[in-house]
Amino acid sequence: MQNTESTGAPGAEDGLSAAEAALNADMEALSQQLAQAEAAVAEMRDVLLRERAELENQRRRLQRDLDQARKFANERLLSDLLPVCDGLEGGLAVETSDLAAMRQGMDLTFKALLKVAESNGLKAVRPTGEPFNPELHQAVSMIDSPAHKSGTVVNTLQTGYVLNERLLRPAMVVIAN
Repeated sequence: MQNTESTGAPGAEDGLSAAEAALNADMEALSQQLAQAEAAVAEMRDVLLRERAELENQRRRLQRDLDQARKFANERLLSDLLPVCDGLEGGLAVETSDLAAMRQGMDLTFKALLKVAESNGLKAVRPTGEPFNPELHQAVSMIDSPAHKSGTVVNTLQTGYVLNERLLRPAMVVIAN
């Protein structure tokens, strides 16, 4: 009598070994894929950290530039005003009793100041003789004036100013009734 069990056992062991080998091969392939995915994640994390650092550096640079711009925004205006200050200082240093000469010096200094203001976008609003405009003028009083039409500015009490098309201060005016 032959033992049939022994002839079937080696075939079963070979089948089990082949399955284990296939399983081991699959696990090895999955381990390699996992290692590749972990390497890709680590690389992406590194790129993300670098990008965040670059964005933070750029934000700091922009903030520093903005602070510098605010700090020196009036530099041009103030450097333009220096000759006016020099003129006033020189006028105050002169001791004279000649009122006409002093008035002439003040007039020249005032014209220099207005020139600087106009070159920086400031326009004077002196509306005497013009129709009243509530957007640019502030009526202080009304008077009867046969020489002027009703609603016309008769007198400007205080000059108004417009800075780059925006009202800075309305002109205080007297208008005809």
